[in-house]
Amino acid sequence: MRSYDLTPFYRSTVGFDRLFNLLDQASSDGSPGYPPYNIERTGENAYRITVAVSGFAKDELSIVAKENTLTIKGEKVANENSKSEVLYRGIAARAFERAFQLADFVQVKDASLENGLLHVDLVREIPEAKKPRQIAINAGAKAQVIEKPAAQAA
Repeated sequence: MRSYDLTPFYRSTVGFDRLFNLLDQASSDGSPGYPPYNIERTGENAYRITVAVSGFAKDELSIVAKENTLTIKGEKVANENSKSEVLYRGIAARAFERAFQLADFVQVKDASLENGLLHVDLVREIPEAKKPRQIAINAGAKAQVIEKPAAQAA
């Protein structure tokens, strides 16, 4: 795989840092495969991220939405009171962190944990000021002339 150095662009551009960071992330092969997840569209402006977090309790998971990034973290709490000894560990219980880049105006609405799956519901709510609006066209409107006051005319 080719690796591109975007450093020269950082020096000559202003305000495109996020774009170049996304390109860096997309070109790197360091994306972990744990835990697996799904992203689905549940409506015209509604989405759901489902993360397989089998073995994690609700208090061992955290969801943080900051700017346009959603971060899901999981960290197992060591159970020191257990008197049993694990002979073989086939169920993954390692700490993880998954980050998702969210589009503008996408907000987290709800999160639920059921049957080992963490569901995070998202919705895109575009503010009224950003939505397209229809402009009426007036036919035959005459331009108004504003006259100067008499004191300024001289």
